[in-house]
Amino acid sequence: MDYLWLRIHAPFAAFRGFQAGVYRSTSPVMPPSAALGLVLNLAGIEMRDYTTVPNLLIRDDVPCLELAIATLPDRKSEVCTLYQQLHSYPVGNSGKEDLKPRTHGAKYWITPVRRELLVGLDMILGVRSSEELLLERVRQGLKGELDRPRYGLPFAGDNNFLFDRIDILDRVPEAFWYVQMQPDDPPMRGSYRLTVGIDRADNSKTTSFLYAPVEVATSIPPDEAWTWTPRKPVTA
Repeated sequence: MDYLWLRIHAPFAAFRGFQAGVYRSTSPVMPPSAALGLVLNLAGIEMRDYTTVPNLLIRDDVPCLELAIATLPDRKSEVCTLYQQLHSYPVGNSGKEDLKPRTHGAKYWITPVRRELLVGLDMILGVRSSEELLLERVRQGLKGELDRPRYGLPFAGDNNFLFDRIDILDRVPEAFWYVQMQPDDPPMRGSYRLTVGIDRADNSKTTSFLYAPVEVATSIPPDEAWTWTPRKPVTA
């Protein structure tokens, strides 16, 4: 198995699951599903299946990787909130008769919403794969040496938030690794359900697991910190 260690920093980030309503939360760290998208973007591998337009589903042959995610002891991001106007088309006829003519074709339902965001994202991402060529493509992509175009700028969960730095590490610092909790585990502080595999056609098939950061920082991820993303490959 080949390993790649990345240190990722963004001044602002937001990793939101599928949710509706006037309060939109973010996970406290980049989930495995978003980390997979970032790695494949750096490697110049397209995730989207353009034969499924307009839905743009995820390709069935997306590479499966083992990922480990951690935060740094002295660099913990802070969850903050902001208010924003949400412009949408409501379900049903709410406001249609009174508001729609005034907007001349624009979205006519405006609601104040509150959104969470992470301030000062600074994290470690471990990537483990038997495909050495794929990890080498990630290294080339970060150095600007990849001989193929990428499908867009990598962003920190929200396309308004870009990364400041993504560095390849030779030595892994001590960090609080997020481990997948097991059914018999006692409650752990900071636990949160993170998405692992996204199913855009049927959200009920999206996979997520309960994670929590370890209490003692280590430079080597525990076995429970490694997650197959978007799924564990089927072996013959």
